[in-house]
Amino acid sequence: MKRHIPNVVTLLNLLCGCIAVIFAVNNHFIAASIFVCLGIFFDFFDGLLARKLNVQSPLGIQLDSLADLITSGVVPGIIMLKLIALSIGVNDFVVFEDSWSESMTWSKFKISYLPLFGLLITLASAYRLAKFNIDEDQQAYFKGLPVPANTLVILALPLILAYQNTNFISSIILNKWFLVGLTLLSCYLLNSNIKLFALKFKSWNFKDNTIRYVFLILSIILLITLKFIAIPLVIVTYIVLSLMDTTNRLKKEN
Repeated sequence: MKRHIPNVVTLLNLLCGCIAVIFAVNNHFIAASIFVCLGIFFDFFDGLLARKLNVQSPLGIQLDSLADLITSGVVPGIIMLKLIALSIGVNDFVVFEDSWSESMTWSKFKISYLPLFGLLITLASAYRLAKFNIDEDQQAYFKGLPVPANTLVILALPLILAYQNTNFISSIILNKWFLVGLTLLSCYLLNSNIKLFALKFKSWNFKDNTIRYVFLILSIILLITLKFIAIPLVIVTYIVLSLMDTTNRLKKEN
């Protein structure tokens, strides 16, 4: 019976992702963000439970990636699509019309293609998850930005607009080229060869986990002081600390 417990938790992640998709499609980004965060919470604990109960299985690995694809792949892609659509002054990438016009692709449809760029995040996330499943090296570290981390950056954008908005912030976040650039950067980071440390504590010893403790302390300080604006900065901090850690390891080996 206990071998099913981690898979049930993974399915809860998938359920949260499906609910988040519904909210995101209907422009309820705050509700979508809440369910994505719940999904990421379950995603963290399914693997932990599998290791603690010693019931890790190939099925669990595949199921985990399928759930992550919805929660941390489809949802951020939809949110980016919606933000790009908003930045160019349309309600969505598809508009229904009652009559024909030169801009129509099909009868009674008018399509704005630029927002579809946001779905590249979904494609890049799927590719990253597939690579992760067959890469045996990614045990002590991650190669490329994990999809949940990338998702948090995308989710931060509508949260900043909702709770910390200013004219300056709005002019940046709702700039179509900023959003397209962020989409391309996300796709690159997800599938890059940058080695990023994993937040897995094999012990609580400070010496063995210095970089993890430093990251957690800096993250807490940033989140307390800057709130939602801190989320992208936390991810930048994560990448910078990882690059520093890799450089230090190479120096020690040489």
